[in-house]
Amino acid sequence: MPRHPFPTLAEAARALVEGRTTSAALVAEALSRAAAPSFVALHAARARAEAAAQDALRAAGAAPSPLAGLPVTVKDLFDEAGQVTRAGSVALDGAAPAAADAPVVARLRRAGMVVIGRTNMTEFAFSGLGVNPHFGTPTSPWDRATGRLPGGSSSGAAVAAADGAGFGGLGSDTGGSCRIPAALCGVVGWKPTARRVPLAGAVPLSFSLDSIGPLARSVACCAALDSLIAGEEGAPPAPLDLRGRRFGNLATYVTEGTEPGVARAYDAALRRLEAAGARIEDVALPEIAGLPAINAGGGFGASEAFHWHRDLIARAGGRYDPRILARILRGERMSAADYIGLLAARRAMIAAVAARTEPYDAILCPTVPLLPPALAAVEDEAEYGRINLLLLRNPTVANFLDRCAISIPCHGPGEAPVGLMLMGEHGGDAQLFGLAMACEAALAA
Repeated sequence: MPRHPFPTLAEAARALVEGRTTSAALVAEALSRAAAPSFVALHAARARAEAAAQDALRAAGAAPSPLAGLPVTVKDLFDEAGQVTRAGSVALDGAAPAAADAPVVARLRRAGMVVIGRTNMTEFAFSGLGVNPHFGTPTSPWDRATGRLPGGSSSGAAVAAADGAGFGGLGSDTGGSCRIPAALCGVVGWKPTARRVPLAGAVPLSFSLDSIGPLARSVACCAALDSLIAGEEGAPPAPLDLRGRRFGNLATYVTEGTEPGVARAYDAALRRLEAAGARIEDVALPEIAGLPAINAGGGFGASEAFHWHRDLIARAGGRYDPRILARILRGERMSAADYIGLLAARRAMIAAVAARTEPYDAILCPTVPLLPPALAAVEDEAEYGRINLLLLRNPTVANFLDRCAISIPCHGPGEAPVGLMLMGEHGGDAQLFGLAMACEAALAA
């Protein structure tokens, strides 16, 4: 795993404490690296003013937290007071500005962090590709000469973290929307157990599956940001010892269609974890192979999205990306009986899989089976659908099972980005962070 060229939250915070830099300098550097299409709006003047204020507080010994003054980004999904929350769409042009910050944004600001801008995303968060025809599509930092997909829906957040435009950003994850772009952009993406982080002030996709998590350049960065947005007191989790840890390598369903470059990087990562003392065993979870059939009619995403969108579609449906609109409209055809069946299938799968995974500290698999696809590939409608389903397939398991999960880079220096996904138990967030930190260190050794 390559060392990222930009500093982590902890490194920058230490530099602030030691007087080797200022918030003003860090914010100016972040703004210099922030641009469309990764961002749909920049708060340059406000960010500079807040940075100056945090520098003054720190000089007076009154910094509100160790992370005060550090620049971060916010996905266009979240309310910021005075800003229109467009959720990557022009269908919400003319909507009233938000009256207040979403709780997760307010918690970052309360800690003194400086929001430099709003990051681009897939329209209404309903695709894993990261394509946005309204505001442009950011490209993965790898092979920009070709132009490759960033992953979605938190596309801009991942690209900004990779490009040094801030020290991390808020994303959302309904079927992998933090972890997919993290994997394709070479950063870390975290999906918490959904109930830990408030969803208020975020445009919903699926209230059954939505969760809010950070994207950043290290596991510790994500852990620090997660602790803030979850409103948790105390120090973030510390690394755990890998020796004797038992990991289940998910060897069925999620391996179909895996590209050779992904398979090589993933297999090499497993060998490094074993060398660090972890026990890795193949595990079959036959129940998850039923997910495509369960979701064939549109699943929670289509049914719950249509409930939220139906009035907006009636007013402004012609302004939607037609590919996103078609996915939402599948929910119109779903009956109450279909929805009740979904709820029952989810309960049954959660119970069955819990029994199979109980002996393991975490379940491992490639975050996505593909290297970053070329943007040109998804201009074809059939390829758009095929690639989107492949990118969503592995990460969505954790959402359906209501568990925490994380993607960490596992490729070698100079190689295309590949993500290693660890899935923990429901509510096992602290342990999964500790394991992920240890895995990150083992991969970097």
